[in-house]
Amino acid sequence: MADMEAFRDAVTGWAAGGSGERARDLAARLDVRTVVLLEGPSDFAAVEALAALRGRDLAAEGVCVLPMGGAMSVGRYAGLLGPNGLGLRLTGLCDEREQGFYHRGMERAGASPGDVFVCVADLEEEMIRALGPETVEGIVLRTEEDQRPWQTFVRQPAQHDRTREQRLRRFLGTRKGRKIRYGRLLVEALSPGRTPAPLDALFANL
Repeated sequence: MADMEAFRDAVTGWAAGGSGERARDLAARLDVRTVVLLEGPSDFAAVEALAALRGRDLAAEGVCVLPMGGAMSVGRYAGLLGPNGLGLRLTGLCDEREQGFYHRGMERAGASPGDVFVCVADLEEEMIRALGPETVEGIVLRTEEDQRPWQTFVRQPAQHDRTREQRLRRFLGTRKGRKIRYGRLLVEALSPGRTPAPLDALFANL
């Protein structure tokens, strides 16, 4: 929904030091009730893809999915949007190593840290485990622009002692934009009942 994109842009500008007036106006006009705070665009792609897969229009439900550009920004966004700011309900998804940033930011904003769902390493690792490395490698090999890079990557000496799962996770992060593309592709490959637990719990909470 274009209007929800406008709300995301307004919030990003506000968090960068601009005026919050447009964000407040759009939140009221769009009846935004919940904001999902995500670390970055690959998580955003995965959440949007899962919403489509499950037939949910999150914007129509008053849910804004918001990539912040890094977990260290969560305190600023939570303070602007949460109970002590616009009064919106906050939830989110983060990596285990970033859990402290999320919990502190949510608590200071008057929100519940229990509404943050945690991936053990990151969402890519969760997806590889849920799908299995054979399935993920098959997706990589069917992705035309990544067939040759993957075959070159696995022949590198540094990859020889790594597990298949470790090689896949490393490969997904080696080129700008690749994690975003696979955020969508891996979710679309999920069979019913195989959604990673943190992502499934997030949707159950919306």
